[in-house]
Amino acid sequence: MSNANEQVLVGKLNDVLGHIKETFVGKNEIIDLMGICLVGRENLFMLGPPGTAKSAMVRELARLLKGNSFEYLLTRFTEPNELFGPFDIRKLREGDLVTNTEGMLPEATLVFLDELLNANSAILNALLTVLNERIFRRGRETKKLPALMFVGASNHLPEDEALQALFDRFLIRVYCGNVAPDKLTHVLDAGWKLENKNRPEPATIEAEEIMELQKIVMEVDLSDIRNEYLDLVIKLRNAGVKVSDRRAVKLQRLMAASAVLSGRKKALISDMWVLRYIWDTDEQREIIGAIVDAIVKKDESEEQKHPQAIRNTAPDPDRIFKEVQTLTEKWNAPELSLSEKAIIKDRLRYLNGRCEWIKDDEQRKFVQKPIDVLWKNILKTKA
Repeated sequence: MSNANEQVLVGKLNDVLGHIKETFVGKNEIIDLMGICLVGRENLFMLGPPGTAKSAMVRELARLLKGNSFEYLLTRFTEPNELFGPFDIRKLREGDLVTNTEGMLPEATLVFLDELLNANSAILNALLTVLNERIFRRGRETKKLPALMFVGASNHLPEDEALQALFDRFLIRVYCGNVAPDKLTHVLDAGWKLENKNRPEPATIEAEEIMELQKIVMEVDLSDIRNEYLDLVIKLRNAGVKVSDRRAVKLQRLMAASAVLSGRKKALISDMWVLRYIWDTDEQREIIGAIVDAIVKKDESEEQKHPQAIRNTAPDPDRIFKEVQTLTEKWNAPELSLSEKAIIKDRLRYLNGRCEWIKDDEQRKFVQKPIDVLWKNILKTKA
């Protein structure tokens, strides 16, 4: 990247992301995706249980992003006025239906919708337009939104078709869980520092500077990876992953964002790492990760790669083997209920699918053997 001003902008955003990583230990993957979606002007969905810092990370980003932010916890009873603002009483007296959007979602540059999938039919259609087109429509009102990124969060995935349409507006999905036990001490230390009101102020970035980065993204040359990207999309579709033409087009912007944040204006094969996060279900996460990593690892370029491009997401044979042993013990336990049996069967199907993506033949055979044995016992019991 030759332009000095562009390098400064990239450096400022990476400094902001770096501070958030120091504050929230073990969340680098999610924080990097926040940066990618911010620069790529796409929406991010976080799945995970309460207490895993989903809200806190977005609030910290909002604090360091100098612009208006809007956060709301959705319930089944949330009304449009709570998100978009009430009708202006003064205009209403004059016979005009005009929304007073001051301090509400239509004025925000960063929007966080917690418990997104609690959205009801009253606000669903308005949200779909807002998320997809960045336009707020209400009656005769039409307003272009300044939102740089929408972040949604939930502790479950959509179950009905209407919510699936809302979920589909979030191109990137990432799981946010508790950190590994070996990092818990660091989490406690970082959390204690976060409580210190006298801590030094970190770097910040203006909303207008993010908009400049979004323009730079459109200057990235994707031609060198076009064929590999087409092959990857086809492989994902053949594996049952829904990659529509619209999503395939939009994902190009995120690959370009990966290049920009790595200090490049030419995309590398490794920039396709962002496709790990287009899953619709938990079961797809490992499958997609293995397919994408197989392509990403082909990148032999010596140019600067995004740090998430070199992360290994292949299935862990040891973990699968231990989990199959646990399932076998549960299956052989006396007085197992029908619901418990169903859960074991579903989990075994999932592990069987993950096993197929273990690259080492010997490891795959070793793990597959106890899976096959347990399946035979299940079928024998059924008979």
